[in-house]
Amino acid sequence: MSKQDELKRAAAEAAYEYVVEDDYIGIGTGSTVDHFIDVLAERRPALRGCVSSSEATTARLKKAGFDVETLNYAGNLPVYVDGADEVNRRLEMIKGGGGALTREKVIASVSRRFVCMVDESKVVDILGHFPLPIEVIEMGRSAIARQLVQLGGAPELREDFKTDNGNPVLDVYNLDLSNATAMEDRLNAIPGVVTVGLFARRPADVLLVAGANGVNTLTR
Repeated sequence: MSKQDELKRAAAEAAYEYVVEDDYIGIGTGSTVDHFIDVLAERRPALRGCVSSSEATTARLKKAGFDVETLNYAGNLPVYVDGADEVNRRLEMIKGGGGALTREKVIASVSRRFVCMVDESKVVDILGHFPLPIEVIEMGRSAIARQLVQLGGAPELREDFKTDNGNPVLDVYNLDLSNATAMEDRLNAIPGVVTVGLFARRPADVLLVAGANGVNTLTR
């Protein structure tokens, strides 16, 4: 196991402490989440079921023997566990590198506690080095890109990619995200934008940061 995988595994093990048994759990998407699912498979908590943010996560959960329910069926959730592409010390995040940002944001919105797991390389002072993913509808892709340029961004179409919802993703460089909440609101107002990968309106509640000296916990 690589050093980075060891850190992701450590963060995943720390996140297990937030699992609520006899209820549903929301589970995100990505390499750190894969480690979390491995931890769940080893420890076998008594869950009513899982609500998944992507087809890839659903397949991994089912292979591990867990029931996966729709969010429409499960309703509000006690906890949602996911990773992030970048996170600041206000627990605001950029997510969507794997393309699951819309489902992730919906699940986060109905979860009482959002637990985010990262290795220390993902923690930044100001968001934006990682390009901001924006899921858009196809017919509005070029019009949205032009508005993003007017906001100072440099959008690039994610080639040969569609989300699980069937939509393209624009990865946007160079946006000023020093006020992440304001920018999230501004981008959400563009017609044709499905979801912005900024999680500032709904940041994490708990941030688990795995580093050389163990896992540090930050809370909001």
